[in-house]
Amino acid sequence: MRRDGVWRKSSRSGSNGECVEVAGFADAVGVRDSKDRQGPELSFDPSTWTRFVTATRTGRFGTPA
Repeated sequence: MRRDGVWRKSSRSGSNGECVEVAGFADAVGVRDSKDRQGPELSFDPSTWTRFVTATRTGRFGTPA
C-alpha cells in the first residue's frame, strides 16, 4: 500500500455507491465510506490492516449469505 495519504476505491467496486475508500498514511491506514467523505474515518495500525486484508483474500471470513 502506498503511504501517500491519497484515498482510493477498489478497482473491483461497482457503480452502486456502496464502497469504502482506503488511504495509507505514514503511521496508519485510514478507511472511510465513499458516500460520506466528510464523515467518520477508521484508523488501523499498518500490520493490523495487512492481517485483515490477508484474511479476507484467503477466505477466512467466508462468503456472506
